[in-house]
Amino acid sequence: MELETLAKLNAARQARKAAVVATDLSGGPVRLILEGEPVPGPLGQEVAKAFRSGKAAMAEVDGRSLFLNVHLPPPRIVVIGAVHISQALARLAPVAGYDLTIIDPRTAFATEERFDGVELIADWPEDVLRERPLDAYTALAAVTHDPKIDDFALSEALRVGCFYVGALGSRKTHAKRVERLKEMGRTDEEIGRIAAPIGLDIAAASPAEIALATLAQVVQAFRRRDLVTDG
Repeated sequence: MELETLAKLNAARQARKAAVVATDLSGGPVRLILEGEPVPGPLGQEVAKAFRSGKAAMAEVDGRSLFLNVHLPPPRIVVIGAVHISQALARLAPVAGYDLTIIDPRTAFATEERFDGVELIADWPEDVLRERPLDAYTALAAVTHDPKIDDFALSEALRVGCFYVGALGSRKTHAKRVERLKEMGRTDEEIGRIAAPIGLDIAAASPAEIALATLAQVVQAFRRRDLVTDG
């Protein structure tokens, strides 16, 4: 790999941007393709498959054999709220390969005793996310039921394009949330991305079941996320 390509790849990694390195096995040029970069024709289709699977693959394009090496940022889950659902989700997420961070300014809930071994930040989301911004490889789950804590994080997740945004609450609760998010500048299209009530509909009743339904929905959203690779 040429030094210029390697430098661009390292820059993409630091910025948590996905990339595919397409190597022509017949000795042609090596091409670095960033996720979101328009790629026309059959190559665009093959690159989209590679981004979605996250696995290296061979591809035949226009009579050429290409090796597509995929570099994805580690997907992560940010949970707003140190509640019982969060405790269960913290145990389940690593099994599916997701790093998880919990943010909650309520120090009575955000304790090491309740979240042993979990990355837990007892501070306001607006302060935390300023230093540790969300991105397209982050799933956000807001589960406090408190607009003062949830709303900023939800708005920010929609603004930056998190691949999944979910919020706990009834339809009535969500209708009020929609109005608040509009006042914060979010569009109807952005707000329509919120999974509310959170999680796949498996008739979940307990915190553990809600956590399972949420994780399943996160995985589904990640594998079905929109990719711009054709144009």
